[in-house]
Amino acid sequence: MSNGTGPNEKRVAIIGGGPGGYAAAFAGADLRLNVTLIDVEPDPGGVCLHRGCIPSKALLHVAKVLTDAREAEHWGITFGKPAIDLAKMREGKIKVVERMTSGLGALCKSRNVTYLRGRASFTDSNTLHVTDERGGHDTDERFDYVVIASGSRPMSMPDLFVHSPRIMNSTDALEIADIPTTLLVVGGGYIGLELGSVYAALGSKVSVVEMSPAILPGADDDLVRVLSRRMQSVFDSMSFNSKVVATHEEKDGVKVTIQGPDGTASDRKFEKVLVCIGRKPNSSGLALNSTKVEVDERGFIKVDNQRRTTDPCIFAVGDVAGEPMLAHKASHEGRIAVEVIAGRDTTFEPRAIPAVVFTDPELAWCGLTENQAVKEGRDVNIARFPWTASGRASTLNRNDGLTKVLTDPETGLVLGVGIVGAGAGELISEGALAIEMGALADDIRFTIHPHPTLGETIMESAEIIFGSGTHVYHPQAG
Repeated sequence: MSNGTGPNEKRVAIIGGGPGGYAAAFAGADLRLNVTLIDVEPDPGGVCLHRGCIPSKALLHVAKVLTDAREAEHWGITFGKPAIDLAKMREGKIKVVERMTSGLGALCKSRNVTYLRGRASFTDSNTLHVTDERGGHDTDERFDYVVIASGSRPMSMPDLFVHSPRIMNSTDALEIADIPTTLLVVGGGYIGLELGSVYAALGSKVSVVEMSPAILPGADDDLVRVLSRRMQSVFDSMSFNSKVVATHEEKDGVKVTIQGPDGTASDRKFEKVLVCIGRKPNSSGLALNSTKVEVDERGFIKVDNQRRTTDPCIFAVGDVAGEPMLAHKASHEGRIAVEVIAGRDTTFEPRAIPAVVFTDPELAWCGLTENQAVKEGRDVNIARFPWTASGRASTLNRNDGLTKVLTDPETGLVLGVGIVGAGAGELISEGALAIEMGALADDIRFTIHPHPTLGETIMESAEIIFGSGTHVYHPQAG
């Protein structure tokens, strides 16, 4: 079962084959650790590749193609009504997933990572019982260290939402079994908005109900306003400070009772309902009571800045180890954990973890947000560059974007970057790098950016910090 030799060889098990798990497994193998990766799927990938990030982005690409075709009329190009082949769409999505997961399976073999298909639970801190759910033989294996990367799952409210094929969670919605005439999305977070956008592009009349005063609670208000304006035109309706208080399945749909901000309840009927009210960690079912691992009141495993749990032999990374629940954060944590196991002095201490909402327009941010600065009473300089002044945005007919940069007023240190607009998810990495490198606003404004690009908006935001913007008039006070 050995996959390497040398002074660093230790037997390490990794529970969960998602972005945190397989990143840990591959990095561990590269460090000459003896790695076993355990997951229920035939190939690594986890929720992200099988039922999350990748299939949802494939469908969001379909939605973008449909939207771009409709909006081509701006340039005098008109297409006929699209013919949508759902079976072929599903087939395309499946091919993307299979190509990526089989590639990860091949990387396991090339790195000599042992892949066990099954569900793992602890017998003690160093022993795992792996149950083969396909009816094969269960196994018990001992390891020097274990990394838990078991991920998360959609939250549910069985007392409120009746059990029915008409009521979907995010996993169900990705199957695109049909295109409902009407769809209610419960939850205005990033998952609900992304999947709601897909169904709206395919032709569903989509309504959103959110308990908070706006979509994307936690994101900066000025960025959210840009996205919200677009969503108002994409969705049939959006209700805020509202919640679902009852559901009842009928012959032709689901009757939903929605309580508005004034406390008044009203009934509406939808062909289908998509529930996106958050995710919870997969910390149950691991028999953690057989170890010294502790979990908090929300079910997250407690870890230190090296991702070590309260049991010295066990580490935890990704969604199960706390928020933010992001694949790239999990991958980074996974690499940190195995480096620590290999004896390297390293810690998890990022200055910025970028977040991206893949709606249209995309919304992304990293580092300090304005909302956080206000809450902490922190003094910051804020520059906002509207995309109405961007030449590249004009060529795309997408002037609805905004780029903002937050800096320390005394040192000029870049503290945060936020972007809403076409391709914001691709642009935000520059902001994350600037924060990680301890860059100043001067560093960004004096970095020559290619023209015409959307990336220029970051440079021009940095210029505004100093009271001067080439494409935006910013009069000086006094």
